[in-house]
Amino acid sequence: MTTTESDGPLTPDAVPRVSTAGPRALARQRRRRSAARFWRQYRAHRAGVVGLAALALFALVALTAPLTVGAGVQNVTDAPGGPMESPSARFPLGTDQFGRNLLGLVVWGSRVSLLVGLLAAVLSVAIGALIGTTAGHFRGWYATVIMRITDWFLVMPTLVLAIALATVLSRSLGTIILAIGVTTWPTTARLVRAQTLAVESRPYIERAKALGGGHWHVMSRHVLPNVMPLVLAQTTLIISSAILAEATLAFLGLGDPTVVSWGGLLQDAREAGAVSSGDWWYLVPPGVAIAVVALAFTLCGRAVESVLNPRLGVSR
Repeated sequence: MTTTESDGPLTPDAVPRVSTAGPRALARQRRRRSAARFWRQYRAHRAGVVGLAALALFALVALTAPLTVGAGVQNVTDAPGGPMESPSARFPLGTDQFGRNLLGLVVWGSRVSLLVGLLAAVLSVAIGALIGTTAGHFRGWYATVIMRITDWFLVMPTLVLAIALATVLSRSLGTIILAIGVTTWPTTARLVRAQTLAVESRPYIERAKALGGGHWHVMSRHVLPNVMPLVLAQTTLIISSAILAEATLAFLGLGDPTVVSWGGLLQDAREAGAVSSGDWWYLVPPGVAIAVVALAFTLCGRAVESVLNPRLGVSR
């Protein structure tokens, strides 16, 4: 067989390339491309980048706390300074009522505050996503009952419910995480249910059901992947609220007294009379840390929400 003059000779570059990659390799390639595209769009949000940098700094401080300050900073009986010393070269943030280094306490407290905020937010979003997805999929009497329960949680003050749970249960970090997680899920549940209803109204869901797809197949293969971007954005937004809630409960004396957290430091400062005596160095550092971390998570959450849903029109 000869090649016509118009077609020209066949060259290696002219032969179409057939991909020999398997389905898993193709899926990994698509995920890498999606992650790269997400990062390019996220970097366009200056506020989100600033928030991410702040969170990376706080995470580094929390992870390296055992090496930089050590667990001995919590020791009351072997405090290195005098009670309520003002900031100096030896103690940049002063000392507390027991003579402990406040800079070390703030650094060590970041571990507890960030851990409680992350775990409480994950628990809250997990409960909300489960309830919202099942309510949007099954509908009927189940959706009616579960959404009326959700409405009841929505109208009840979250802080009051958390205080009630923290008062009844033992005072520990697990109690704080549980109290925050089981009282902040209703907003996520309603958002996820609305997204689930929108996804299940699409034609490919009807085709999946017509081809014999069961409830688990439809929810895990079709609904959940479309709901996950919303869940991710909601998680970043709830973490800041969870950190503030942990600080509030600790400030009210409902936290674990054996651990150091930012809210616990504010509670200690109140009991020591730092407000009336004007010992600002006891109040400002943990308060600023709480505010900065909450703001950083909020900025990241808004940026993620804008990337995943550009129609929101979040400013950059």
